[in-house]
Amino acid sequence: MGTIVRLKPRGAPRREATALRKATVHGPGWSPPSSRGFPVLTTGMGGWQSSLLLRGRLDGKHPRPSGVLSYGGQPDGRQRPEHRPGQRLALHPHLGTDTMKLLLTDSGIKNPSLRAALVDLLGKPIAESNALCIPTAGYGAPDADPGGPWRFISGRSPCPMTELGWRSVGVLELTALPSIEKARWVSWVQAADVLLVNGGDALYLCHWMRESGLADLLPSLPEMVYVGLSAGSMVMTPRVGDDFVGWKPPTGGDSALGVVDFSIFPHLGHPACPENTMAAAERWAARIAGPAYAIDEQTALKVTDGAVEVISEGRWKRF
Repeated sequence: MGTIVRLKPRGAPRREATALRKATVHGPGWSPPSSRGFPVLTTGMGGWQSSLLLRGRLDGKHPRPSGVLSYGGQPDGRQRPEHRPGQRLALHPHLGTDTMKLLLTDSGIKNPSLRAALVDLLGKPIAESNALCIPTAGYGAPDADPGGPWRFISGRSPCPMTELGWRSVGVLELTALPSIEKARWVSWVQAADVLLVNGGDALYLCHWMRESGLADLLPSLPEMVYVGLSAGSMVMTPRVGDDFVGWKPPTGGDSALGVVDFSIFPHLGHPACPENTMAAAERWAARIAGPAYAIDEQTALKVTDGAVEVISEGRWKRF
């Protein structure tokens, strides 16, 4: 028997969604019931597969997840468990933004689940898609060196982005844009299917996204796919937190673009960042005082039409 959970999303109008949670053992020929026209969110644990079929209409037309759901069918406002490998859940009801389609990764496209999420956002194969890569953030970090942006551009970084097999890859260096005729570089962006945005320093990147005019252009690109890597993901949040302030903007503070309404604690448990523990993430989240996620290198946050979905083969937690 399946378990029915009724959700009343926190901070949203009084809508109810019904979640059907059914555990089944994977067998030959098994496939999730996505053909019924409803989103199917899966959580793999060993040989078992838990399927969450969320039924709800936000606009009267298209069924969408309409609640904040955490594993086990508990509303996330009451319980915020830590999540581990193989989990893929819808969490946010709606962010009120239709700007682009976002895949906010920790360390690039590191596993098949993240690649599948990218292809889903593109709506076509990677081999048929044109990319522009933005290396700018790689110059702003306190420990930056010229080799970092080159590795990102050339596909020799340990964080896969440009080397995925794109039809074409171009470079969009934000610091150069103010000296280029705007119509020229805007046409380059409009012709691309995806923006691949390097890691480094989130506030340096935020500064140059604004100074270059790219930040102002983004709302006019609803079909664009934006793939962030570390700082390239954090720049889309409201705040990065004092822990991640390196380059200091002229205005001070830790504010970023605020395209989404949650913040990101990156590189959870990474050997190269021994200070990025779950305990450190919890302290950071308490100071952020808003929705936030801690994610590791196998995790990304997928945002479409304001709905947030965690795509992970690793470890993450929502605060």
